[in-house]
Amino acid sequence: MINLDDESLMHRCLDLAKKALGKTSPNPLVGAVVVKNGQIIGSGFHPGAGQPHAEVFALREAGAKAAGATVYVNLEPCNHYGRTPPCTEALIRAGVKKVVVGMVDPDPRVQGGGIDRLRQAGIEVVVGIAETACQELNEAFCHRVRHQLPWGIFKYAMTLDGKIATSTGHSSWVTGAAARQRVHHLRAACDAVIIGGNTLRRDHPHLTTHGVADHNPLRVVMSRSLDFPAVTPLWDQTIAKTLIFTAPETNPQLRSSLLAQGVEIIDLENLTPRGVMANLYERGCSSVLWECGGNLGAQAIAQGMIQKVWAFIAPKIIGGKGYAPVGDLGLNFMTEALILERVTMEAISQGEGYTNDQDFLCQGYLTVNSEQ
Repeated sequence: MINLDDESLMHRCLDLAKKALGKTSPNPLVGAVVVKNGQIIGSGFHPGAGQPHAEVFALREAGAKAAGATVYVNLEPCNHYGRTPPCTEALIRAGVKKVVVGMVDPDPRVQGGGIDRLRQAGIEVVVGIAETACQELNEAFCHRVRHQLPWGIFKYAMTLDGKIATSTGHSSWVTGAAARQRVHHLRAACDAVIIGGNTLRRDHPHLTTHGVADHNPLRVVMSRSLDFPAVTPLWDQTIAKTLIFTAPETNPQLRSSLLAQGVEIIDLENLTPRGVMANLYERGCSSVLWECGGNLGAQAIAQGMIQKVWAFIAPKIIGGKGYAPVGDLGLNFMTEALILERVTMEAISQGEGYTNDQDFLCQGYLTVNSEQ
């Protein structure tokens, strides 16, 4: 008999859930395991919207042995009919004895109702195991439900003296290969990645996961002018889809060419980060990565569209004026500075052959009123 405790089993649920990173929106990431007599007899995860939930896969694997078993799941089982039937009824029909839940579902259609239904059916329910880790995994889903907007992550790489590029605009590369690979993994967990027109014109980025995952985020460009080169990696729609937000009636010749290549273009009279995020919410996006320059990044921050910051710091000094990672926020005093919370700092080793290229990653949460 294996010695399995509640915490380790809940973390196993989280590991299962992560197998679907970037694939479940607007649904959450959920994993489940079924345990009986100290052994795991079933496990599963939710692979994507419209497909069965984690509990259903785990119960299928357990089969008739699920009767009298304990089920672990990182998010409260649903108790409503959506694209799939309620998981609470599947658990009740399977005859499970106990359900251990990581966190309550913030979705008003659930929000304690699933737990109540299970208890009404005589099933013991324990709530709050590894709750912090469960909340962190689904922070984008929770934000989307509570604010009807996607979760925004602002990522940038800068030198030790705070530059994202030289005074000429050259930026390849601020950080080393290992840091860039971390960004590819981050993209894999997001539904969309946003840049501005200047970033496209200067860097000609691909904005893909570069093979670290079997899918790519939606590539989004914000530009009032639609003044772009005719050939750039973002126009190749066989790799990943590209969506452009621009002002009406801009650059008709290029517009026609891009539409013919399958690039989607949306006109917005008031082209703002909030307007773009509202559109991405309607498309089902939960997590959006901002890889833009300082001016657009400042606008996104000021409008409350950024909740988390990933700042890569390279131990390099280039001096000069250069480009800053965040543009003008209209702050005149140090006491007005925006403060990151729950900050972590991590050294990123480049591995063998990259001994002179060690970078650092600072992560933190940014609290800005999204109702502005």
